[in-house]
Amino acid sequence: MPNASIPSDKTKGQVEAAVTEAITQFERDYLGRGPKEAKSFIVENLVVVKLQGILGPAERQLSHEDGGVELIKKMRRRVIESCSGDLSKLVAEKTGIEVVSMHADISARTGERVFVFTLDEDLEAALENR
Repeated sequence: MPNASIPSDKTKGQVEAAVTEAITQFERDYLGRGPKEAKSFIVENLVVVKLQGILGPAERQLSHEDGGVELIKKMRRRVIESCSGDLSKLVAEKTGIEVVSMHADISARTGERVFVFTLDEDLEAALENR
């Protein structure tokens, strides 16, 4: 049975767009800049968020230095770990389903970050079966 807090007036695409906007705004507020492009996908009980163009000029330069990629990844991983609860809460608010876990990775070479949020139930099926 679908969760009562899933937005009943929104399509899958609208929920994906709401998650994208919330994560993009969070990046702007928390990190001082947002991605150049962002897109979210709901796949069963997963929400995948892909952000492109997230590195600043200094990070892009550092990515070409010896050890720079690992340094960027380590710093960004620590930043995201420190705010993982806030990010999970944003996704839960937009989807209406509790987030069980969050995973993130960044490519310091391409400037792309991917978040994967695992939800407590199959959001895709819930949105399709109402």
